[in-house]
Amino acid sequence: MRSQASRSHFARPSPVRLSAPTAQSPADIRKLFPALAESTDIYLDSAATTQKPLPVIETIHRYHSSRTANAGRGTYPWATSLTTRLSRIRDRTAAFIGAEHADEVVFTGGATAAINAVTLSWGLAVLEDGDEILYSPADHASNVHPWYHLRGLLARFGRRIELVPYRVTGGGEADTADILAKVTPRTRLITTSHLHHVYGGLSTLAPLRGLLDPAILLCFDCSQSGGHVPVNVTELGADFAIFAAHKMFGAPGTGILYCHRRVHDSLVPFLPGGNSGVLVREAGLLPAAMPALLEGGTHNIPGILALGSALEVLESFDIGAIAAHNRELTVRLIESLRPIDGLEFLPGPAHARRAGGYGIVSFTLDGITATDLGFVLSELGFLVRTGLHCTVAASDGAIDPRLAATDDSVRVSTHIYNTADEIDRFTQCVTTIAEEVR
Repeated sequence: MRSQASRSHFARPSPVRLSAPTAQSPADIRKLFPALAESTDIYLDSAATTQKPLPVIETIHRYHSSRTANAGRGTYPWATSLTTRLSRIRDRTAAFIGAEHADEVVFTGGATAAINAVTLSWGLAVLEDGDEILYSPADHASNVHPWYHLRGLLARFGRRIELVPYRVTGGGEADTADILAKVTPRTRLITTSHLHHVYGGLSTLAPLRGLLDPAILLCFDCSQSGGHVPVNVTELGADFAIFAAHKMFGAPGTGILYCHRRVHDSLVPFLPGGNSGVLVREAGLLPAAMPALLEGGTHNIPGILALGSALEVLESFDIGAIAAHNRELTVRLIESLRPIDGLEFLPGPAHARRAGGYGIVSFTLDGITATDLGFVLSELGFLVRTGLHCTVAASDGAIDPRLAATDDSVRVSTHIYNTADEIDRFTQCVTTIAEEVR
């Protein structure tokens, strides 16, 4: 009921509702995304950021050009209407990610800010000497560096926590057997990528259900899954979950942090300021209620408004249809690349037990560096990501070099605006390059 009620308060975007991605022509879908409509390039880097649809662009422009005001600060109509709109977007966001309560949704300055909010508002306040956190060194740096930063901060106060690494399977998923083997009575939290940003493996930690101490918290980095596949934080059993708006049709600088109600009492402000607490002379800072406790300062109002429009567009396509579309493109991509001599897939759907995938495939090609291959592909009109993809490198010094990423690769990532024809043209291009360098 909450989801349906909240929808009525938003202006609908251009009618793009689909029962399946093929219900509307690729050309019509492309027109919804101006940056694609004005270019002949083929964009295959949606894991880095998605293209922005017209309703999102128009929402941002409208905020800056008509009745610009601050939310939660004034009693005049411009301000109060914004306060109401942000509240409704929070309700809509909660429904979209499967949260049971709107006060479990915190708006942040991005996914990196959201993960740091967990480390500083929970970890700094709760963790004690000898406590352990399980993590994957292969995850995005934003789900590795903040935990090392937390360990360094706690060490300054005489509390030494352990960061325990676990493996990733050939399918690009968190190795739950390895996690279970490394859990101890001092384990306080397990953090993982829901959808891996390089490997494309989906990790739900479902095999661990019923085997872990209920006191162990679960943190899911949903930066790649949000807006790409259906995500339900309640079904995941998440205590914390992180989303990046710019990877789900929204604007950069906006993130979503889900905090289950059971952790609320253990949180302290990580960004003290307006909204986050009330100053009590002798007792110090008395924290405000959630979600204001973690939303100090002025909201990124245009970013949150844009998120509301992005969710409208995602729902108009149907997130399940988007996932199915990406799965079909993933299978097509893998099967077309597999015969190429000298091409090697990184862990992921190409090594999974069954055909599938979630729109992310990474590979290397003998005879040419990933950087050079990416440059050649861009000259031919194919826009892909190359490098370490924000995975922690040995040179970063944050972790044991034996656990760090060492090889650059090419990453292809798709979304609803990509087509089977584009995948075919891309794989033919890679085939030709492989023949030439060989």
